[in-house]
Amino acid sequence: MLISVPKERADRETRVGLVPESVSKLVKQGSSVSVERDAGLAAGFTTAQYEKAGATIAADFASTVAGADVVCKVQPVTAAEAALVANGAALISYWMPFGAPDALAALQARKVRLLALERVPRITRAQSMDVLSSQATISGYKAVLLGAGALPKLLPMLSTAAGTLAPAKVFVIGAGVAGLQAIATARRLGGLVSGFDVRPAAAEQIKSLGATLMPLDLSAVAAEGEGGYAKAQTAEQQVDTQAAITKHVADMDLVITTAAIPGKKAPVLITDGAIKAMRPGSVIVDLAAETGGNAEGTKAGESVVVHGVTLIGPINLPATAAFHASQMFSRNILTFLNHAIKENVLTLDEADEITGPMLVK
Repeated sequence: MLISVPKERADRETRVGLVPESVSKLVKQGSSVSVERDAGLAAGFTTAQYEKAGATIAADFASTVAGADVVCKVQPVTAAEAALVANGAALISYWMPFGAPDALAALQARKVRLLALERVPRITRAQSMDVLSSQATISGYKAVLLGAGALPKLLPMLSTAAGTLAPAKVFVIGAGVAGLQAIATARRLGGLVSGFDVRPAAAEQIKSLGATLMPLDLSAVAAEGEGGYAKAQTAEQQVDTQAAITKHVADMDLVITTAAIPGKKAPVLITDGAIKAMRPGSVIVDLAAETGGNAEGTKAGESVVVHGVTLIGPINLPATAAFHASQMFSRNILTFLNHAIKENVLTLDEADEITGPMLVK
């Protein structure tokens, strides 16, 4: 079986689908691996490392994917790239929200089986394949660093010859993987941290990391759907949540928002009125910027000042720590390939509880 790893060409993307460590394991298992020259360079992985791992180095996208049974990417292919993928091959990558309809049509015309990584089911067997979780770890960590860098104050309490500096107050909305990593990172940096999530089960996780809970009756606003994900609140619940958040953020220095609902626009939890009530110089890092934002006024890919508060809407934070992001991403894909490859043949069974949900039709 031939597995190919093309170079990523999307804006802001520095990750790579498979790192040399994973390539070496696949080669030892009997697969051949073709890697585009410099595919991993932006993430810190050289062509020489891929050659040492047993890969064949190809000059461009077309020669990398030529005859490949499996193509491993991070970002979706373009329509032009899709037309170069071998008939009947399998393509593993992110797909939504950036996959283009014309690219999907081109893949379908060539009978390419598309497996969307964001659709890995949230079940125990698939945890080690879950790229959303692995990449969210990096997003949560980097969000705090971004916010700390934009703040006009330090996060920790410091006792100096010039007097004692009070610690910054940090509030994290959403206690999924990104939110919990943000809480842990802000705590390590010395901030006074509080958190909130509409899923009651997340309260213990927030407290276990040493953060306090935002005052609110969780039983009145709870909204948990299938697989442990948050679901949309009712209109009444949303009003109650927004009111509590408005009161809480008025005293915060740094706010990290991570609230998302799979397949839907991100809920607006911090209104313009709430931002107006915050102290000038405060910072909001909105990790939901790409799906509309949790803060009113967030602009994806931009940093704007609203009522004296800096709103940062980062895009693709994992790519800013491309070495470790690629390592985790690659291990997620390798685990899936080990699940799907039987006797050196990729078996994509629609009835399989992992493969089935990932297939895009």
